[in-house]
Amino acid sequence: MTGDPARSSRRPATDPVTSARMSRQRRAHTAPELALRRELHRRGIRYFVDRAPIRGQRRRADLVFPRRRVAVYVDGCFWHRCPVHATDPKNNAAWWAEKLAGNVVRDRDTDAALAAAGWQVVRIWEHEDPVRAADRVQVALRR
Repeated sequence: MTGDPARSSRRPATDPVTSARMSRQRRAHTAPELALRRELHRRGIRYFVDRAPIRGQRRRADLVFPRRRVAVYVDGCFWHRCPVHATDPKNNAAWWAEKLAGNVVRDRDTDAALAAAGWQVVRIWEHEDPVRAADRVQVALRR
């Protein structure tokens, strides 16, 4: 046995079919993100796409407005634990609970790091209406 024994004894997160399906999930340019981008563009609002708001930070925002110091994240309900639509996988439940909770912790850490650097963060759920989401972004841009 090579590598970390604790790691090698863990069960995989999913079965091969589920793993293949999840590997096809987009990280960027999702349908909800594209709908928001279209609405903002229709309003004449321009932005950077899939960019780290703070140089050297690996965490990228879906939309960035550097002059206004606004970062927008369009969060998926499953991956970011939407309070309305989050689901709990039944296979390997403990592994998934830890993984998804870690995503939420990372999101809050990102929010705090950006706020400390003087940025506003707008978090939009994938199920939100793009027109209302664009309204929220516009409000943040006016501040």
